Amino acid sequence: MTYSHLLVAVAPTPESRKLVSKAVSIARPINARISLITSSADPEMYNQFAAPMLENLREVMQEETRQFLNDLIAHADYPVTHTRIACGELSEHIKEFCQKQQVDLVICGNHNQSFFSRATCAAKNVVGNSGVDVLLVTLENE
Repeated sequence: MTYSHLLVAVAPTPESRKLVSKAVSIARPINARISLITSSADPEMYNQFAAPMLENLREVMQEETRQFLNDLIAHADYPVTHTRIACGELSEHIKEFCQKQQVDLVICGNHNQSFFSRATCAAKNVVGNSGVDVLLVTLENE
């Protein structure tokens, strides 16, 4: 099957470069589009007592996440069509993005090594909900 639009689910870790590299190796020969999606934690989850500072903290976290995505794009050596920073359940955002942007392959990483962990990993939600093909890339724990 030939893919036309790949969505790479990344996290602010060094392993994300491996995921983007995998996407580029698939996209380049067929001139497919690549988009990136990541999640950003909501600071309200961390501290309910710092309400006056939450907006500043939210802005800082969003800026750090944007910088992370920009760094991935700079090292991709391939154009990235869209980026999305999601808050909340990532698999739901992936499903919506796939539908709206005509994504036909989602690429995400998997750190889980044990059988039990593989059966309950977060990627299971992506596989079950995205509605498109999903490529799970094994990421070594370093």
